[in-house]
Amino acid sequence: MSRTAKAWETPPDIPVTDFISNSIYTDPDLFREEMEKVKRRSWKFACHISEVPNVNDFRRVNHVGVPLVVAHTKEGRIRTFINACSHRAALVVRELSGSAATWNCLFHQWSFDNHGRCIGIPRSEAYDSVGLCKEKLGLREVRTEVRLGMVFVNLDDSAPDLDDYLGNALENLVAVMGDPDQELEVFHYSKAIVQANWKQWHETNMDAYHEYLHYVNRRVAMRGEGYHDRTWTIYPGGHATSTPQRQRYENVKGWHSRAALPLPGLEPDEFRTVKIFADTNILCRSTVMRIDTSTPLTPNSTLVEWRGLGIKNESAADRAMRVAHHNQFWGPFGRNLFEDAHAIECIAEANENGGGQYSILARHEDLHIQDDALLRTFYQEWSRLMGRCAHDPSKKYEVMA
Repeated sequence: MSRTAKAWETPPDIPVTDFISNSIYTDPDLFREEMEKVKRRSWKFACHISEVPNVNDFRRVNHVGVPLVVAHTKEGRIRTFINACSHRAALVVRELSGSAATWNCLFHQWSFDNHGRCIGIPRSEAYDSVGLCKEKLGLREVRTEVRLGMVFVNLDDSAPDLDDYLGNALENLVAVMGDPDQELEVFHYSKAIVQANWKQWHETNMDAYHEYLHYVNRRVAMRGEGYHDRTWTIYPGGHATSTPQRQRYENVKGWHSRAALPLPGLEPDEFRTVKIFADTNILCRSTVMRIDTSTPLTPNSTLVEWRGLGIKNESAADRAMRVAHHNQFWGPFGRNLFEDAHAIECIAEANENGGGQYSILARHEDLHIQDDALLRTFYQEWSRLMGRCAHDPSKKYEVMA
């Protein structure tokens, strides 16, 4: 039956770990707090190393609204800096990407090298009386590590090391991304601003129950052998992977098996996925890979970036095949991404002014693929970092036995 206002606003009569308050998507104070406590302290996928393949290459990225520049230095190291001049905080690097050993700020022509050192200040003698010198005015370096070709950054100098943060979460990707004889590279990059909270985008990749949303997934994945036998492996820190499965691409009219030229370590037509807390998803579909990550803009808007990866230096014909396979599912005119974006924007519109009070995460299927276990794990980790309960953010979080 329908519910009265009082019944609608009453929390569900289920365990508190099985639902969340929708205020965590919309409350501006919570948004500002989670930027500090969750996002700034987490390791963030910034780009793939193929985007800065050569010495002096650079790539601009953004993390929690902070402009960064990733650089490939002459000793072969990948370093990252906050992209703000030490003088008056203007952007130093303005191009999205390129190659340069030094960078000049357009405002007053202060210059820096790609090790972050300040190497030039016009008429610097005017600062002598206050003791300013370029040796003390380098760019702010950001912790940077590379694993399996993925560049991760962290704004918190006291955060755990990346290996401690990830644990074994990348183990399902080592064979795919770690073959030195078949290196991967980004061949497709696109981005969009979605009118929804950043967590809602990440949820689309943690919630296999939502595959009912997608015409293609209902045929390609859910009709595949052993779909409901697949299980989640959940790692400490909110990361996860699922059992690989053979997808049935031939179940969509006009599509064909992807048995030819699978990526390293993958079986023909195999699908596997890895989720990295707090905002990165890595999906492998036999012949092509996608990495997506999100940058919160406001409580109700999110920049989502997608990268498609294939094998470096492959033939034009092989690359064309991978591009076609990528675009079937994930490209700007693919079958899936716009459906996910539309779905979470529908949720965001309902939540914006309190239309939706709670979201239910109560599917329990012994970690089988449509279990909500990963969503519950994500919000347990979110609650731990925030020190607040996701089901009621006014309550202090305490570890549950």
